[in-house]
Amino acid sequence: MACFYRLGWFILLMAAVNIEAQKKPPRNISSKCLGNIMRVDVGPLGGKLLEVAVVINNSSILITPRLASQCGFSMKTDQRGNTVIYVSLHNCFAHNVDDSFTTTLNLRLKGNRMAEDELHQVAETCRYATWSSREIVCERNYMEVSVKRAAPDDYAVPAHPLLGVNPTLDPRRGAEKKPMDAGFRITSIVFFTPEEKVMTVAEAQRSGYGIVSTPSRLVLRGPHTTSETYTHNVAGVPMTVLQTSTIFEKKWLATQINAAVACPTVKGSVHFTPNTITWFLPRHIDPLVSAGQLKLSEVHVGVDGERLDATEMAARRYSLSVNDIYVILEIPVGATGGYFKSHIQDDQYFTSYMIEPMLELLWTEDSTHEDTRYKVLFPIATPLMPRPAQVIDNTVPGERIFKVLIGPFGSDVALVNVSFPSEVLSVTDCSARGFNVLEHTSPNSSLKVFTLDVPFMDPVVQQTTVKGMAVFSLQLTLGLLVLPEFAPFSHTANLEATLVDIVAPSVSGGCDHENFYVLVQYGSEGFNFQTIVGKQTLTPSLAHLYGFKDNDTHFSLVVPFSAADTVFEAVESSSIRSRVDVTLKNPETNGNIQEFSLSCKFPLTLTECFPNGTITVLAVKLESVPNLKPSELTLSDPSCGPSYSDDRHAYFIFTGNSCGTTRRFFSNVMLYENEIALPDDLQTSQDSETEEPEYELKISCYYEIYTTRAVTFNPRPRRSEPYAENAKGELQVAMRIALDDSYSSFHRSEDYPIAKYLQQPLYIEIELMRSPNPQVSLELENCWATLNDDRTSKPRWNLIIDGCANLVDPYQVVFHPVWVDARVPYPSHFKRFEVQMFAFAEDQDNLNRQLFVHCDVAICDDRNGGVCNGQCSNQQNRIKGQRRAVSDAHSYRHVSSGPIKRN
Repeated sequence: MACFYRLGWFILLMAAVNIEAQKKPPRNISSKCLGNIMRVDVGPLGGKLLEVAVVINNSSILITPRLASQCGFSMKTDQRGNTVIYVSLHNCFAHNVDDSFTTTLNLRLKGNRMAEDELHQVAETCRYATWSSREIVCERNYMEVSVKRAAPDDYAVPAHPLLGVNPTLDPRRGAEKKPMDAGFRITSIVFFTPEEKVMTVAEAQRSGYGIVSTPSRLVLRGPHTTSETYTHNVAGVPMTVLQTSTIFEKKWLATQINAAVACPTVKGSVHFTPNTITWFLPRHIDPLVSAGQLKLSEVHVGVDGERLDATEMAARRYSLSVNDIYVILEIPVGATGGYFKSHIQDDQYFTSYMIEPMLELLWTEDSTHEDTRYKVLFPIATPLMPRPAQVIDNTVPGERIFKVLIGPFGSDVALVNVSFPSEVLSVTDCSARGFNVLEHTSPNSSLKVFTLDVPFMDPVVQQTTVKGMAVFSLQLTLGLLVLPEFAPFSHTANLEATLVDIVAPSVSGGCDHENFYVLVQYGSEGFNFQTIVGKQTLTPSLAHLYGFKDNDTHFSLVVPFSAADTVFEAVESSSIRSRVDVTLKNPETNGNIQEFSLSCKFPLTLTECFPNGTITVLAVKLESVPNLKPSELTLSDPSCGPSYSDDRHAYFIFTGNSCGTTRRFFSNVMLYENEIALPDDLQTSQDSETEEPEYELKISCYYEIYTTRAVTFNPRPRRSEPYAENAKGELQVAMRIALDDSYSSFHRSEDYPIAKYLQQPLYIEIELMRSPNPQVSLELENCWATLNDDRTSKPRWNLIIDGCANLVDPYQVVFHPVWVDARVPYPSHFKRFEVQMFAFAEDQDNLNRQLFVHCDVAICDDRNGGVCNGQCSNQQNRIKGQRRAVSDAHSYRHVSSGPIKRN
């Protein structure tokens, strides 16, 4: 008789964290027959939804939890997302031909928007040749009993529903051997609760029961918790019991088949110790069998529905024993066949061990040869066990690497990041930093540990000196997640290692108008490192080229700003910014001991305009366009290439009326313009192959027109002493931002844009560069802030007005004195002030905008007074509206710094 069913969903959601994107292998779904059940191994879901449907008569019917317990389906998923489906051979949808049962399932794994759905069909035919008189299955979500469809003659009763059932019948007994005549049909089912309760087949199916009647057997199935079940203690073990009699009618005759099932509950049948799980199953289960009726002839042990032989049980250290009262199964906590599940409570880490053992009993009766096969698939979870992770320090100080092992954790724990006091790094960031983060899983359990290596010289390691010993300290916190719940927790480790005080080698340097000056200090272990200048190892020949000089404590190099081992970062109208990189390496580990970069501006005339109309231009290859070939550059006219070129430079010579040069007239000047770039075909080809920016150099030459010059000739008297002509030069001014109010360390060019929080102080220093005259003074006139690098742009906020702090500013500028030290030979050449980071009122909603600071400064001879009277020396006069007195013996300069980004 077919089951009654409704359409619905049976969905299992599993989530997973993809720490590193990986290509997933093809899914391998398998199925097998395990006695009177079928098992389908789906494998890991990988974060997808699993939808299970059964195929019958070319129709696909989705399975709901209610339909699963009614028709003989169950499912389980472990901590890694591996999913297994169990199906009763007598399920509602099985196609039965001579006790060969075929079940076909459609499995749909539904992905998110980024993943496609997977559709798989599984069909399995199982033949169970050794049917017992009575088959009982206790599954996680249903109970099932199957009995032979046969009845004794004395079971016939009048076919009237009001007459009930013969009260002399023992519901513990199955059907007798005599087959039931054809033509009988089920009219009602009597449930003993233990009182009698009569239902029709339709009423029983609406209550969640599955009823299958084949020519040879009657199958009754239902969930564990219905109003028709009751609890009965058997030898102290609580059992959920369902007792029934099914009434068959044929004309004026009625007969019945008794079917009963009893399944144990975890509470009362399982005992736990920290190391062992002990499961007690009664040897004789009333009301199924009594000690005097049937004897226990077989006991089998299995896991996940599959039997284990004696050898496999011994390898797993399972123990089975049988006494007069119980069948006892002992399983070590952590044994093969189960797994550890992680839990977080109050940020504390716990685990429970989960396993689904199976006991299969066979009772027989010698006189009637009737037998009962009893199978229990019994999911067990231990109570939560606190499992604080251990920190094992495997550091060998001489190797200068912290090596730490942290764990164990369950295999459902994922490492997300590692936090240090100064920064938080993802696992990918750690690997890129050379921290060597690894995960190790035990082959004999589902536990794992994490290992982490951190070099002593990394900035996250703190170093102090105590009594001549170098003490290295590392504090780290693992950021962890329990899957699939995404429950976060952390674990902290504090490590310390001590070495004889070791001073690492270091690099420092400076610039003048032509060269980089590099100084390398050896440290306490002498010259035991490799030096890399740019991308070349410092060989004797390269050292000779760069003026190598050394003694017992250090060596020095002089590297021209245009040397082959430097890089050009940017060009301006009268200067070029060049950088030299110096790296010290450990020759044994090939690890970097220190990386040093020095970037400076060098005066350089790139464009010269001659009175006869000839124009010369030097184009240089910048770091931002590493694949540029200077020889391929041209002027606006592609036929005008460089007169000379090498791998870093291209030199052009042309006139104002050639090579595509254009001319424009203004009120008193004539402007010639041209451009150096790659030809269009090469530019297009280069852009398609790389993402480098275009190379483009604008050229401008101004010639005065309508200008009168007075020329006089004065003979110079002959004299024997040397005579110098008057000349004119430029004094350079630089603005930089210090890391703190000591003004000893400054942000480098690659630090920009600098990130600052609102009201965080900015320490600004302005210096008169390369002036040997102590009587020259640098004075601040006006300083202000804008939102872009155009000093004339709006809005504008004044910081310093006529040398004094802006009185209407709620956070006024603080001026800092300058004293003589190793870096400051002449304090009059420096000005320092502090201003708090702020936001423009009209820009409050956009906190990602940037600020630029601009200043007008005066350079003067402090012997002449005026602006050289000192910072804000005439505050009262400024308040009254009088401008500072300005001497003729000074010049003005403008300087800017930025961008400064608001956090």
